[in-house]
Amino acid sequence: MNMTFMLRTLKYRNYRLFFAGQVISLIGTWITSIAVSWLVYRLTGSAFLLGMVGFAGQLPAFLLSPFAGLIVDRRNKHKLLMITQACSMLQSLALAILTLSHQITIPWLLTLNVFQGLVNAFDLPCRQAFIVEIIEKKEELGNAIALNSSIFNAARLIGPAIGGALIAATGEGWCFLLDAVSYVAVIAALLAMKLEARAPLSHTQASGMGQFKEGFRYAMKSKPIRSLLALIALVSLMGVPYMVLMPVFASAILNGGPHILGFLMAASGAGALIGALWLASRKTVLGLGRIIALATAVFGIGLIAFSFSRSLWPALFFLVITGWGFMVQMAASNTILQTIVEDDKRGRVMSLFIMAFMGAAPFGSLLSGSLSHIIGVPHTLFISGICCLGGALWFYKQLPDIREAVRPIYKTLGIIPEVAAGIETAAELSLPPEE
Repeated sequence: MNMTFMLRTLKYRNYRLFFAGQVISLIGTWITSIAVSWLVYRLTGSAFLLGMVGFAGQLPAFLLSPFAGLIVDRRNKHKLLMITQACSMLQSLALAILTLSHQITIPWLLTLNVFQGLVNAFDLPCRQAFIVEIIEKKEELGNAIALNSSIFNAARLIGPAIGGALIAATGEGWCFLLDAVSYVAVIAALLAMKLEARAPLSHTQASGMGQFKEGFRYAMKSKPIRSLLALIALVSLMGVPYMVLMPVFASAILNGGPHILGFLMAASGAGALIGALWLASRKTVLGLGRIIALATAVFGIGLIAFSFSRSLWPALFFLVITGWGFMVQMAASNTILQTIVEDDKRGRVMSLFIMAFMGAAPFGSLLSGSLSHIIGVPHTLFISGICCLGGALWFYKQLPDIREAVRPIYKTLGIIPEVAAGIETAAELSLPPEE
């Protein structure tokens, strides 16, 4: 594996700053994620309330992301990111103060999670669209997205391990405080960037609601965008909530404490990191459709196998597989969407991506929390895996139509030499890159 080739988009100064700032900040985010989960379970012992807190944090993305995407298309993304990162820092600081002063309660956790969800509704589509602005060559966008995913999952590997150790040693409050401090890194990176002035993208004279409808119609008329969003929504609804159930699995199934929860989260992050680095090493976007179907199937199989685990080592192994499948499916879908979408609709389409990803997850959290209360966590995970396998099969059957729709877009953009030279059969788009 050529490391220089894999890290090629780090040659852009602004992306390098963004990359470095996120490395530190995202570790803090994952420390907070595991601390919140463990705090809720420690205070209540309830799988349902774990799902409820997850629901509270993710619902705003479902409700607001489409409208947030319209704002992202209209506003300076750099300034908007500064605001969202500062708000996230304040949320973590509030969590730290309340927890360290022993005043934290479930209503406070719900309220602060809703606030963070409101911030994420703007931050996530803005962050996705901002990457395009700091990468000069569009053909390297796939590498930038994969590297972004790799640091997210490197943090997912490191953060829970640190968080589990910190919880066991000092409690959850110090985790939240460390997260608040970590936001300084990404804010400093944003301040250090040198960005060229950009002319605002042209918009129609339609009202805000009219422009929202325009973006929605654009996405729904596109077979590739529509199919990708549908698969992401299914995986987020039925598969992603397995993360919410990790404290219950660590405690009730594996008879462990916060350090075991940290190991479980880190194993999933390790698999995701491997997947992200593998995607970063690829030379082309050709073949990503088939990879998405395969990765979704791997994710489902991993969940099914994990549901039968009753000891730590098998559980860790199957979570590595699960993390790989989830990461590759999401990052590859993101790459295709970012590549084919028109620039003036990017924020709105990426907000639909966030809506499908984070918007379906709160309902999945409620569903999995309620279902696990009735039939148990292992059976809930088994059902989730079966649903993801079904989604993989459905998407695989859509691939011929998706390739036909994507081929002329790639030819017009000229971002893939093979396509620009003239590929005439849809089947060729499924060929893997030469090794």
